[in-house]
Amino acid sequence: MEIQEFDYHLPKELIASEPVFPRDHSKLMVLERKSGKIIHKKFYEIVDFLRDDDLLVFNDTKVINSRLYGRKKETKGKVEVFLLRQEGRDFFDFNFWPEKWIIIGKPNLKKGWVIQFDEELEGEITEVLNYERIIKFNLKGDQLKEKILTLGLPPLPPYIKQPTKLSYKNYQAIFAKKYGSVAAPTASFHFTKQLISKIKEKGVEMVYLTLHIGLGTFLPLKTESIQNHKLHSEFFEINEKTAQKINEAKRNKKRVIAVGTTVTRSLEHCAYNRLVVPQKGITELFIYPGYKFQIVDALITNFHLPKSTLLMLVCAFASKDLIFKAYQEAIEKKYRFFSFGDAMFIE
Repeated sequence: MEIQEFDYHLPKELIASEPVFPRDHSKLMVLERKSGKIIHKKFYEIVDFLRDDDLLVFNDTKVINSRLYGRKKETKGKVEVFLLRQEGRDFFDFNFWPEKWIIIGKPNLKKGWVIQFDEELEGEITEVLNYERIIKFNLKGDQLKEKILTLGLPPLPPYIKQPTKLSYKNYQAIFAKKYGSVAAPTASFHFTKQLISKIKEKGVEMVYLTLHIGLGTFLPLKTESIQNHKLHSEFFEINEKTAQKINEAKRNKKRVIAVGTTVTRSLEHCAYNRLVVPQKGITELFIYPGYKFQIVDALITNFHLPKSTLLMLVCAFASKDLIFKAYQEAIEKKYRFFSFGDAMFIE
């Protein structure tokens, strides 16, 4: 299976450059896998498509303000730095604030460059690693943590050229709790407190897991054959309480609905004999067509980039032909795509 099979043409004007307000007033496409039927609604109407015995599973990760702006010390030229993770870590560990970090940045950061972020914080590029770099800060521990959280901005996707205050404010789910992501679980953006209250009133249960999203989610595949692609590793945790609720739902033939591809990946990583084993660790699970799902019965997700691993995941869940048919209809009806875009409920 080749990467090019997952390409499609998207008019640039359909890329969402800012969020919808209120959040739950985005468009919603409901896609029925068995019949192939497509229904067009507003997201707040998702309540009408949920059953009173459904179980919604959310990702409670919280995005870190990991984008920093500074100036090259010698020339005063502007520099942008994106913190990916600590040196020696496979993911962004919010409890660990050493001097050395793995970053990407622009312009093309050279070894030996010293970047001044404010009067107290500076960092030196000590190593060049393909597209990544290692930066050594002059602070560490709580001092560095305070600086990063104060100076940093939310890591909005690069296609959002002129972010607004609303863009920065809404690049976080309302129930985000555990710091650790350098990108957001965007399917969660559509939920408001009022909508969640209505969903609970209907009798739908909700549980949470954690998967800290790394930048690798958005990196292009580097092999023509998708079977040869190794997906980035990400930290996740599913506790016993969440696993118990999910397993009760599976045993009682109730729907487990994943809110987003990150939830899907976590649940399927922990699947054993169609039940979830509570655990925490690193997942490198790459889901693409041919994958047999064990846990997820329905999926809430956004519209994804061409040739992306996220698009491949939804194609695995609903078939490539059906997803591409739905995407074409979304384009014709002027749906908004990507992080701040509209939503799809695949059941």
